[in-house]
Amino acid sequence: MACGTERRHDILKSHSGLRWSATLSVVVAIVAVSVAADPERGPRLQPETSMGLYAPDQHELYDGRFVVSGADIHQAGVLNDESPWDHMDNDASDLRSVAGVVTLDVNEKKNSGTFRAELQLPEGRYVLELERFHEFSPCQDGGIAAFLFEHGNSGCGDSNWPKSLLYVAGWGYGHVSLNGKRIYEDYEIHFMVTQGMRDRETLEVLLEPGSGEAGSVNPASQQLDFYIRSPERNESNHPDREIFDHFFAMEVTWR
Repeated sequence: MACGTERRHDILKSHSGLRWSATLSVVVAIVAVSVAADPERGPRLQPETSMGLYAPDQHELYDGRFVVSGADIHQAGVLNDESPWDHMDNDASDLRSVAGVVTLDVNEKKNSGTFRAELQLPEGRYVLELERFHEFSPCQDGGIAAFLFEHGNSGCGDSNWPKSLLYVAGWGYGHVSLNGKRIYEDYEIHFMVTQGMRDRETLEVLLEPGSGEAGSVNPASQQLDFYIRSPERNESNHPDREIFDHFFAMEVTWR
């Protein structure tokens, strides 16, 4: 009799162990699914969005070509500013309007094309040209990227600018000539066509770059920022480069 009871005990323990094992497996699976389902912030996904966008390459008619020009251009600071300086100038305290035009004709799918700015600065005729595109981080997609979230808390780029939807952006290396003489050679260049980061009238950055899940931007306006920066750094400056020439256009025209 005792042997029968012990066998039943063993069977019950075995079944109980199986049930516990199965329950544990289900819990682990649920946790795994939950973790997998938790979206990761990045250039094509911001978890807080209330609407989605098709990526450019999901469109059958997408040819990758962007032809854009910018006018009503402003410069942050001046050339050869005495360090320390702030060439982000989010509070618009040291901006000047400069004559000229910036044009880009790029193919995002091929990572090719042209970017050029011809400006008339107090120091003379300033011509900036991007010579070759280059990817400095994975979210830059080979050197030209379209329709991505960058800056702020987007998980792509730095937090010097507010988070914005970038309609098209490019990164690479290029040069600048002043009055026909090369002054910068093989410096880093970045351009981006974004939602409006600055107030239309005051030109101040609308809110702090890191605030707001939707980004500190006005989606009813656009701007085109571009800069060239030296490889040499200087921690006294903002951003921390020895040279950082920063311009932005408040009038953006697409063709």
